[in-house]
Amino acid sequence: MSQNLYGVYPNSWPFIAEGREIRHLPPGDLDALWANGWRHFGTEFFRSSLMVDEMCLKRQVALRIAVREFHLSRSQKRTLRRNSDLEWQFSAARPGEEEEALFERHKSRFVRNVPARLEEFLGDCPEKRPGMSLQLSVRRHGRLVAASYLTLGASTCSSVYAVFDPDESRRRLGIHTMLLELDYARRNGLDYYYSGYATLEPSCYDYKKMFSGLSFYDWGKGWRLAEDMAR
Repeated sequence: MSQNLYGVYPNSWPFIAEGREIRHLPPGDLDALWANGWRHFGTEFFRSSLMVDEMCLKRQVALRIAVREFHLSRSQKRTLRRNSDLEWQFSAARPGEEEEALFERHKSRFVRNVPARLEEFLGDCPEKRPGMSLQLSVRRHGRLVAASYLTLGASTCSSVYAVFDPDESRRRLGIHTMLLELDYARRNGLDYYYSGYATLEPSCYDYKKMFSGLSFYDWGKGWRLAEDMAR
């Protein structure tokens, strides 16, 4: 346990650890769960106020971006320009051999907690369960270099998982797919884009904090602006 957390947990930071399997949900019910800090991989829903990162216990929070308040930073504009030669499209989430092969390359980046299969994150039928999901496919000269998965609610959407070719890491394809998903949310009039989770302490998820219009889920007070994260 991280020593610097002894003064934070358990006295002033709530302990949340919940999980459930839900095979199908109407879009409005998905909105409601995401709004209460829930995430999902396939049909497995979960929420937790703590996570272990680099052998330390850290305070975990869900994140969302108010779509109409989001604007591109200089760095994000550079990322889009850098990838202007790529082709991309949204389609029904039906990963196959090409996506699995990309996942195998993607997971070579990890040293600990290496995932076994893409299905661990997407479930057995991501197109339909727990709700309708889309696949964003990004290609370079016809070759799949990145893919991400977006579940749709009634007025919000949730980014589930993304994979990319490590040989293309200079392109920042993880950020690129998030920007394209945000643009999809804007074009379709959605209110919020749920971008996953991060920790109040520094972690490998800090890149998710670099978006305007960002809020985090305070387990005791509900959604708060990102600038309050350090308080």
